[in-house]
Amino acid sequence: MINLFLERLFCKTTYTIGILSIGDRWFCNTLEDPVRDLNKDGDLDDYGELKIWGETAIPYGRYNVVVSYSPKFKRDLPLILDVKHFVGIRIHRGTTVKDTAGCVLVGINNVKGKLSNSAYYEKKLTAMLKAYQTAGEKIYINII
Repeated sequence: MINLFLERLFCKTTYTIGILSIGDRWFCNTLEDPVRDLNKDGDLDDYGELKIWGETAIPYGRYNVVVSYSPKFKRDLPLILDVKHFVGIRIHRGTTVKDTAGCVLVGINNVKGKLSNSAYYEKKLTAMLKAYQTAGEKIYINII
C-alpha cells in the first residue's frame, strides 16, 4: 500500500498551497483551488461550505488513486476516486490556479500562488505511481 499525503499549508481566498509527500518523504509542492471544507470533515454539506464548480479544492479525507488515461489531457495521469461532489479529479501539471478546476497541481512553489517545473513533477509522479499500480499496490491520497 502506497500513501500520498497532501498537507495544505496556505489556504488563501483564491488558492491553496501545500506539500505532497510519498510516505514520509517530501515529493513536491501542490496548488489547488480555495478550500471550502471549512470544518475539515470531508464534505461540503455544512453551513458556509458551498462548492463552486471549477473553483473548489476537494474535501479533506482519504481517497483511492489510480493511474489511467485522461481523454482531456491525452496521457496517463493519477485519478483521485470517489470524491463526493467531484468527478474526474486528476493530479497534473499547471502553473496557476486557473489550471486546476478542482484538480491537484504539482510542482515547486517559488513564486507566491504559483508553481514552476510542473511538467517534471507530473511525469515523475505518474511514472512512480504507475509502477506501484502495475506491481499490484493500492494507492491512497490523504488530504490533511
